[in-house]
Amino acid sequence: MKAQPTASHFIDGAFVEDTSGAVIEVIYPATGAVLARLHEATPALIDRALAAAARAQGDWAALRPVERARILRRAADLIRAHGEELARLETLDTGKPLQETRVADWPSGADALEYFAGLAPTVTGETIPLGRDFIYTLREPLGVCVGIGAWNYPSQIACWKSAPALAFGNAMVFKPSEVTPLSALRLAEIYMQAGLPPGLFNVVQGRGAVGGALITDARVAKVSLTGSVPTGRKVYAAAAEGMRYVTMELGGKSPLILFDDANLDDAVGAAMMANFYSSGQVCSNGTRVFVQKGLKDAFLARLKERSEAIRLGDPLEEATQMGPLVSQTQLDKVMGYIDTAKREGARLVTGGARADLNSGYFVQPTVFADVTDDMTLAREEVFGPVMAVLDFDTEAEAIARANATEFGLAAGVFTADLTRAHRVVGQLQAGTCWINAYNLTPVEGPFGGNKASGVGRENGHAAVQHYTQVKSVYVGMGPVDASF
Repeated sequence: MKAQPTASHFIDGAFVEDTSGAVIEVIYPATGAVLARLHEATPALIDRALAAAARAQGDWAALRPVERARILRRAADLIRAHGEELARLETLDTGKPLQETRVADWPSGADALEYFAGLAPTVTGETIPLGRDFIYTLREPLGVCVGIGAWNYPSQIACWKSAPALAFGNAMVFKPSEVTPLSALRLAEIYMQAGLPPGLFNVVQGRGAVGGALITDARVAKVSLTGSVPTGRKVYAAAAEGMRYVTMELGGKSPLILFDDANLDDAVGAAMMANFYSSGQVCSNGTRVFVQKGLKDAFLARLKERSEAIRLGDPLEEATQMGPLVSQTQLDKVMGYIDTAKREGARLVTGGARADLNSGYFVQPTVFADVTDDMTLAREEVFGPVMAVLDFDTEAEAIARANATEFGLAAGVFTADLTRAHRVVGQLQAGTCWINAYNLTPVEGPFGGNKASGVGRENGHAAVQHYTQVKSVYVGMGPVDASF
């Protein structure tokens, strides 16, 4: 099983290789086998990518928005036409089962390209009457944008960042995670096949030093990162040195509040999707499941039954419902959190062990009950299939405890009382919330967090604010009234 790309990087419309860069091994998480070997970008290649982006951006911005939109729309169509091939590539890159990658990864990316293709021609300025004189505003591109991806949704993230950047007239240099470097290269090919001019979407591989070189370069106007809070703090600080625009989509420890009048199976299903989908490696996961005491016993019984029926196995097999974690490093981290939860007194309901499957990085779907707010499991982001169930009595208590965290990415509420649902959501300190649903992120809606979970928004009309800047033009229609 091989997935070796043509070369490690894609710069100025072509694949580029430089074997003097440090080796990056691409590991198939289901077996631990090496799929491909890539090389980190050298300083010369980083400079080449940024130069290409800077050169190409001006002409691209000068096009009519509808001309840019046609290219993005063709790229969306190509993604859908190659859906099965791309799903398999994503599965090899991440270890996620085909059941997921066929519907949630590249398809979401295609939706983003299609959405921003439609939005681009509608982005306009405004006129402000001042009597005789007036002001008009223009929405202009920022210039060269740097995108830094995370390893959990590599194709989706590359599309979510590049689609608005390109639609509104910017160029992008994208650095995928070194753990999952393959999808971005394929996206670059697709953009070229769709007619994107060279230099507008460049891919360079590398670890933190490559990202650091990109975000501190004087040619860069905007940095968009998806990653952890510690990484976000470093990137945000570095970008601020150059007064660059930033979008930070970071981690979370999101609350999912289940009131005792919620539909039991809906609540259980949402809690499972909010903790076990993508083997729990989703930034917005509802990993603190607050269950009102009247629902607790029935919830835990049904949750245990359904969790133990999940099919773990080879992600390339169609019956597999849950795959491995992405790496040995992530496996070790998650098992450490499980051991800590046991030691701190959480009650193990199900799971709690590594699943011995083909030397892959598999962990059983794990549920802990009787978790308290001071336990490590309730405070830190695990990023694995480990659910913490906490009890609560009253609405006010649930809200206060849900907000008692540095994070503010997401939150969910399940109840039959929609008045209560809106009242509770109105008080939750989170940027992305759901009522009687969880982790649904259509591109039409803005996505992002509050507090330590980030700044800015991706997707929706809100993305216009983060990939364009306003120019204000005062027009004088009469003689100048000078004071001297």
